[in-house]
Amino acid sequence: MNRGQLEHVIRAAADITGDEIVIIGSQAILAQYPDASESLLVSLEADVYPRHDPGRADEIDGAIGDGSIFHETYGYYAHGVGPETPIAPAGWQDRLIRLDVPTRSGTDATAWCLEVHDLVLSKLAAGRPHDLEFVTEALRSELVDTRRLRQAIESMPGSHQVSTHQRLEETIAHLSAASAPAIES
Repeated sequence: MNRGQLEHVIRAAADITGDEIVIIGSQAILAQYPDASESLLVSLEADVYPRHDPGRADEIDGAIGDGSIFHETYGYYAHGVGPETPIAPAGWQDRLIRLDVPTRSGTDATAWCLEVHDLVLSKLAAGRPHDLEFVTEALRSELVDTRRLRQAIESMPGSHQVSTHQRLEETIAHLSAASAPAIES
């Protein structure tokens, strides 16, 4: 999903709920990096919820979610989630990045997107293969500061600090090994 497609999802979700929209999945990167590399944009879904009434995420799912006419028509969709979904550092909601999207009526639909460091840490906490691929590409593209990631792990939920730290260090080591020149024996 590219920036234009994300904006389409935001407009549609805002139309459905009459609310600002929070984006917490990988597509949130498009708020800070609208031209992010295609390897970061492989997902066809945007994880979203209404900012002021998260319980209405089901309405988004029903109208423009997986298998909907919207999905069939455009090839991408929204996945209604909630504010409890991301496992991210404390205060992540205060660091959301605002994205105003023009609508046909001349007003803006407002979205709030997970900040890139919070996004990468939530992907590390989830630890699924596609999440770790996203983290690897974000690190390779130098979109995040590893020192800042390491510091922020301390404010992650305690049950996820060790695994998140371990996955981060393994990813950094893997990238370092991959970029090291081959040594001939």
